[in-house]
Amino acid sequence: MKFAHAQATRIGGRAMNEDRVGFWQTPGAALMAVADGLGGHLHGEIAAEMAVELFGAVFRREAQPLLADPAAFLARAMAASHAAILREGQRLGLAETPRTAIVACVVQDGHAWWMHVGDCRLYLVREGRIVSRTRDHTVVQRLIDEGRIREEAIASHPDRNRLLQCLGGHLAPTPDATQRVRLAKGDVLLLCSDGFWGPLTQRQMLHALLARSLEEAIPELAELAETRGGPSGDNVSALAMTWDEDGVEPSGPAAEATVVQDFAATDLDFMRMSDEDIEKAIEEIRAALRPHPPQ
Repeated sequence: MKFAHAQATRIGGRAMNEDRVGFWQTPGAALMAVADGLGGHLHGEIAAEMAVELFGAVFRREAQPLLADPAAFLARAMAASHAAILREGQRLGLAETPRTAIVACVVQDGHAWWMHVGDCRLYLVREGRIVSRTRDHTVVQRLIDEGRIREEAIASHPDRNRLLQCLGGHLAPTPDATQRVRLAKGDVLLLCSDGFWGPLTQRQMLHALLARSLEEAIPELAELAETRGGPSGDNVSALAMTWDEDGVEPSGPAAEATVVQDFAATDLDFMRMSDEDIEKAIEEIRAALRPHPPQ
């Protein structure tokens, strides 16, 4: 696979960074994930860490070197992450379970598949235009969908941070259908937390992505988002990939993402991973996070 990728994360105006960013690849597949631990709940960083590391653990186990079914992988990993966060909260004796939003994307065979919970976003940029974007699981997005407010009102709306679903919450997440798009050369996949997309306009994002390499554009945009967020701004995180394979044609005039499989709520009842699999993934995460003795 031919691609370039870049990432950035900044603390913003918060006391700690509760965002987590993850990138993994094999010769035939890549996985990107951005999680935003909920600051309104204790230990959001634990939930974000657990979710991102579990996605990585499952990917490393299943991508040999390809995933058999990327859409099913995303659904399983999302459900297992929710279960793992609940179990970790119980194990630590926390009064309130840590929670996080997340967006994850698999790239394989010239296609991208993605799934999200909460208000972490994925943007697909093609030929200078945003041709697809995830829809936030928020009160404000619901008001926009109902035609009660305009999208420009998001930044100033009092309910802008109220999520309708997340990982680690009282209710199991019910993500939107997994989406897939065939990639064209030059496409940019941008995954980011709301601390990144919130302070920026789409024009600012597109201008930087068009005018500069990813290695320059992503840190520059993260710095701008942090500056615009000010002293009370959120953590800022972004991870992006530019696809550079030849011979992949756009799928349709605007290359809108197409639904390839709809995983209903019943499919996310921690179904496709056994308790043993989830516990094994959690232990892999704990082992990876333990400090290693000096060599």
